Amino acid sequence: MPHQLATFSDGDLSLSYEVHGRGERVLVYLHGVLMDSLANRRLAGDLAAAGHRVVLLDLPGHGRSDKPRQVAAHRMDAYARHVLHLLDELGVAQAAVGGMSLGADVTLQLGLLAPERLRAMVLEMPVLELATPVAAVTFTPLVLATHYAAPLLRRVARLARRVPPDRLGLLGQIIGPLRLDPEEMAAILHGLAVGPVAPTAEERARMDVPALVIGHRSDRLHPFDDATHLAAQLPRARLVEARSLLELRVRPARLTAEIISFLDAAWSSASVQVSA
Repeated sequence: MPHQLATFSDGDLSLSYEVHGRGERVLVYLHGVLMDSLANRRLAGDLAAAGHRVVLLDLPGHGRSDKPRQVAAHRMDAYARHVLHLLDELGVAQAAVGGMSLGADVTLQLGLLAPERLRAMVLEMPVLELATPVAAVTFTPLVLATHYAAPLLRRVARLARRVPPDRLGLLGQIIGPLRLDPEEMAAILHGLAVGPVAPTAEERARMDVPALVIGHRSDRLHPFDDATHLAAQLPRARLVEARSLLELRVRPARLTAEIISFLDAAWSSASVQVSA
């Protein structure tokens, strides 16, 4: 399905986003760390066909957006403010917001920052407390590589940038991090480590927003127990178990139907509060 590609200025950054579909029921959906909007393009097309306007934002350092090398630019709460400013740019008073992994955590930060702007949250594979040790083991080698193998990584990045990512589907998301300059990658990973990762359990318990939590049992970076705990802590959450890490990307029909049903219910629960 065709989509619109646009950018907007937020402070000194230019941020890229895609718009799929039209209408008043807006969903902003966010990618995972070192990924970009391409990871969610199929989902966006399916939701657009069901009557939703889906906006895919490339967070700073990712995709077509600017890639600042300041660590503070990549804090989770800074990312949440960019989502809020995107809603302002679109003239949307209230939207559903969600995302996978990093995107789920940014959505929770937005729920803390501006809950009145959220109609609903779709939290796919949240990375919370139980994932912290595994995240450290996973990303520490990357951080070390950006410092000690920077010349090699720059040569790899020059080669990777010659490959059009749009033609590679999910494989393009694997190559995506290789396209980054090592200083850009280091800034992202350091920023996510030094800033707040997720609201506290007490703060989550006060988020009176409908939430769909999607978890799976396939890897330790996204523990299913994190998803179940989150669903229990949020006052209006429902948990759906994915069959695998990639179900929503390679066999999406079942989970897409769950998301559509959830969003339809969230929008029909009260009068629409967004601009067309």
